[in-house]
Amino acid sequence: MNEIFSERWLSEAVDLMVRLVEAAGALIIFVGAMVAFVRFVVVGLRERRAEAFVPVRLELGRFLALGLEFQLASDILRTAIAPTLREIAELAAVAAIRTALNFFLTREIKEERDELARREPAP
Repeated sequence: MNEIFSERWLSEAVDLMVRLVEAAGALIIFVGAMVAFVRFVVVGLRERRAEAFVPVRLELGRFLALGLEFQLASDILRTAIAPTLREIAELAAVAAIRTALNFFLTREIKEERDELARREPAP
């Protein structure tokens, strides 16, 4: 029983989880980019107004924010087992950067959404 939960086994299991979560985050970002690209082309062919692209940017922003959350989760998992001080410092730096990116991305999405709501005529 002790062998099943050895540090080596646990390390390998967490490494697999890290890879899966990283892959999920990358896939979310990739799918979001492809969806946004297709919508960008469709909107670009139908309309020539810059405002028409705002919903495309908002949708891409949501995918990016979600993908960043998955990437941050994988970083946290990576340092879950006996982290060194260096790994903790790297996690702190990466977490700060990704959190800041996510904060500003979320703020921009909210501002764009509010701007769209102001432009729409009241019912």
